[in-house]
Amino acid sequence: MNTILAPVLALVGWTFVMWLWMYATRIPAMQAAKMNAAKLKQKSDLDPLPVKVKQIADNYNHLHEQPVLFYAVCLVIAALGGADSAALALAWAYVAIRVVHSLMQATINFVPARFAIFTLGSIVLFVLWLITALRVFAG
Repeated sequence: MNTILAPVLALVGWTFVMWLWMYATRIPAMQAAKMNAAKLKQKSDLDPLPVKVKQIADNYNHLHEQPVLFYAVCLVIAALGGADSAALALAWAYVAIRVVHSLMQATINFVPARFAIFTLGSIVLFVLWLITALRVFAG
């Protein structure tokens, strides 16, 4: 088995955790606000929901943005025959950082700290991409 797929599956699993958390908070909040889901036409229709509820949904959406690059890089690593220990450590670090980012955004949402965590994850992903690109282009 290609171990680089384990962090990929872990991040996909975490995305589903955030999906469940989003609906576990959004549906009761919509009911409390007496919103009719059939009448919602755009994201701004959800603006009356509490900020805490929207933060969780925002994070769920964020897990479909930059992590797509992570998935692509990891699939390239898998196609090349697997990860070395550095790539594997970076992949797991990225997953851990994204989980911390999610928890930060969904709870206290202190933006300066969240930005620092996001930046750290971006650097880790960049290094993972760089070592993979060097491997691809070096032949």
